Amino acid sequence: MNKGGNPRKRPPPPSSHQPSPASKHQATTPTPPPPSTEEDFVDEDVFFDETLMGEEDVESLILRDFEERQALASRLSKWARPPLSDASISQSRSIALPSSLAAVLVFQQLEIDYVIGESHKGLLPDSSGQAAIIRIFGVTGEGHSVCCLVHGFEPYFYIGCPPGMGPDDISHFHQTLEGRMKEMNRNSKVPKFIRRIELVHKRSIMYYQQQKSQPFLKIVVALPTMVATCRGILDRGIQIDGLGMKSFITYESNVLFALRFMIDCNIVGGNWIEIPAGKYKKTAKNMSYCQLEFDCLYSDLISHAPEGEFSKMAPFRILSFDIECAGRKGHFPEPSHDPVIQVANLVTLQGEEQPFIRNVMTLKSCSPIVGVDVMSFDTEKEVLLAWREFIREVDPDIIIGYNICKFDLPYLIERAQTLGIAEFPILGRIRNSRVRVKDTTFSSRQYGTRESKEVTVEGRVQFDLLQAMQRDYKLSSYSLNSVSAHFLSEQKEDVHHSIISDLQNGNAETRRRLAVYCLKGGNARGIGEWILLWASNPSLVEVYLLSEVGETFGAKAQVFSFLYGCRMLTFPKGFWIN
Repeated sequence: MNKGGNPRKRPPPPSSHQPSPASKHQATTPTPPPPSTEEDFVDEDVFFDETLMGEEDVESLILRDFEERQALASRLSKWARPPLSDASISQSRSIALPSSLAAVLVFQQLEIDYVIGESHKGLLPDSSGQAAIIRIFGVTGEGHSVCCLVHGFEPYFYIGCPPGMGPDDISHFHQTLEGRMKEMNRNSKVPKFIRRIELVHKRSIMYYQQQKSQPFLKIVVALPTMVATCRGILDRGIQIDGLGMKSFITYESNVLFALRFMIDCNIVGGNWIEIPAGKYKKTAKNMSYCQLEFDCLYSDLISHAPEGEFSKMAPFRILSFDIECAGRKGHFPEPSHDPVIQVANLVTLQGEEQPFIRNVMTLKSCSPIVGVDVMSFDTEKEVLLAWREFIREVDPDIIIGYNICKFDLPYLIERAQTLGIAEFPILGRIRNSRVRVKDTTFSSRQYGTRESKEVTVEGRVQFDLLQAMQRDYKLSSYSLNSVSAHFLSEQKEDVHHSIISDLQNGNAETRRRLAVYCLKGGNARGIGEWILLWASNPSLVEVYLLSEVGETFGAKAQVFSFLYGCRMLTFPKGFWIN
């Protein structure tokens, strides 16, 4: 799952403490700074309007090559998702058409992130200005894609309440902190930075504590990034009437906003979510390509544990793909020079053994391949546009492949940019929103330092099998051939990279040989079948998503090593069965 609003790395502050996350029922204590090989992360607000293409650009793209696109769309339409029908309304616990508010909405979520947009007047009539909007992407039991926009959840953290601070003192403290926040956010459009400050009673888990609870101040801010800003102000110190200049230790101030939402709403990775009838509204204007899109309040969400009827899996669409490039002799392919000559795709429905889509898109003619839909094009630009339309029509929930995050996806994006295909990066589920690619470096004592690329395809989960292999297995070589031979006792067809360009420049038969080779690379799901056992169990989906969170947001598995003071329990002797 993209499990955050777009987190970014933040160097540790000069202070001698770093807060650590805890459950929603406890305020945590500050923890010592992490090792130098690990980095902390904070939220990075993504403003929805800034991710979209201009309307004039979109209109010109729609009008370009209209007839060719119509013909391609007609060919791809056979692979579209099942259409919405009135039959789905007849089932009491089934998904319903968005125009009907009398049915319960139930779907399995797979991706959660957030964007900054305007407050929803219909659901929050007393709110105004910008706010964080949670986006939950998922699939219904019937295979319909879902985009749920969740409103009303606010970012917050805690500080210890100074002794003797009463309601009036809290009000004055609120005003002072609001003034400091205005100084730090002069260009913000938010009408009020500190939404409210509440007196709560929690218990710190740092050191041995005699008292069951103690007073804390819960500080609720307007936007997720303001948590870090406010924390910095309190770390450095703030003037308080009667107390002078005072600095504060913050609690739970490094819990990422999307994760905080999941914790507070009891949502786990890949579980089913229900929204009661009458508790959601059809969006006024669809912002996604999903079949079902609606708005609701976070307080109306019902999160189901993966048990009983909610232990089943929705029919997720899993796309496995591979690309081939015509490189120059002695040079590794570069998107600024070397064309994409073939793209192989296999799409499987979760729970089925065989893919229901097997196709390959080739530059120039290609001889037929048994059981494969061969789509040939005259220009590279047509190949890339056809793949982009294929993604839009098939609408995969999960995209897997071998080294796709570091090579295939970034290469396609950069190559399209070189060719001037402005609309190609719109591969996600948000209308007119481009895929974002940036260089990343992940460091930990367990995995060492690893350079890669972070590819954000909104609404879809990317699973790179190469990264999973490097993380979980010690192999002498991580090439696709070596891994295939080790785990599957098979390899891609023996096509050395040095003859790829010669095969492309040959005839339809030589390009057929290259296509078979590309299809073997596209069948990376075969390598990952045993890795993807999580796909048959929601609990294992959560394990996978948590492993992704660990790599994306930094591993914090050492939390328990910072818990000091404990009470030893003496257990009676004997053999006990769980």
